[in-house]
Amino acid sequence: MAKRFSALLQFALVLALGYAIQMAMDAGMINRYYAHVMTVMAIFVVGAVSLNLINGICGQFSLGHAGFMAVGAYTAAIITKNPDLILPAIFTGNVRFILATLLGGMTAAFVGFLVGLPSLRLRGDYLAIVTLGFGEIIRILLLNWDFVGGASGYFGLVRHTNFFAAFLLSIITITIIRNFIQSSHGRACVSIREDEIAAETMGVPTTRYKVIAFVIASFFAGTAGSMMAHLTQMVTPASFTFILSIELLLMVVLGGLGSITGSIGAAIFLTYAAEALRAFRAYRMILYSLLLILIMLFRPKGLLGTQELSYGLLKESFKSLRTRWQRKKNDDITAAAE
Repeated sequence: MAKRFSALLQFALVLALGYAIQMAMDAGMINRYYAHVMTVMAIFVVGAVSLNLINGICGQFSLGHAGFMAVGAYTAAIITKNPDLILPAIFTGNVRFILATLLGGMTAAFVGFLVGLPSLRLRGDYLAIVTLGFGEIIRILLLNWDFVGGASGYFGLVRHTNFFAAFLLSIITITIIRNFIQSSHGRACVSIREDEIAAETMGVPTTRYKVIAFVIASFFAGTAGSMMAHLTQMVTPASFTFILSIELLLMVVLGGLGSITGSIGAAIFLTYAAEALRAFRAYRMILYSLLLILIMLFRPKGLLGTQELSYGLLKESFKSLRTRWQRKKNDDITAAAE
């Protein structure tokens, strides 16, 4: 009981912090540019944490997250722009946006199920190729769909996304995925990551759990796409190329495959870095490639690996650094004495 109360209190405090930041934005204490960047950070946190469930927790290699974001974005955009389509006209404003976001996520989850059921029997590079192909198929279909503007895009959306909405979605995503990881289903996914053959031998239905993780991740990717569409007030196929999937993958790898806090930190850092290096936008993919190479050389498991950032981890890291510094100091004293 005490644990549950403590968790609810932490959740309430985090929401209060997000609401306070939104109030500061509304009061003009944080200018619109920084408010936009912080909102994008929150949306990318949703994308990175959901992708980490597939690539980090389950140990698969998916490159189709941009496709699921596109499905969610276009589904929600169609619903909010056409008041008599899909949902009754009685639902308007933010209520319609919330329902549209949920339907966008559900549509992305359904597509994820259709893609995942046959393709998740594959492993490694083969799965990456299939999911990358799926993302490109979605993009080409949208390019040729006149109802949503084709290559020109779908414009005229009302801006429903603000920082608090994106922040709330990120908190919900983190909470649900964290609870899933700590459940028996999450432990089954971790066993698949560690040794799929051994997991199958122990009776774990590996394909079923991989599909479950894929569907959950697809749902949250779809909701992130809806948030992005109603932030920029437009949605185009060019916004959901494989480069977006690579960016999300880089966030997961940089933070640590299997670390939720690592994905959060990497999403915030890389979003900020992309804005700071906007003058070198043409060289962005080169910089990302170099960063990936450096990570693979010096930190192949990412900054946090499978660990979560916590007070205990920081204390242990500080203690380790102090021990190494003390040892080096003693070695220097010994060498000088000799």
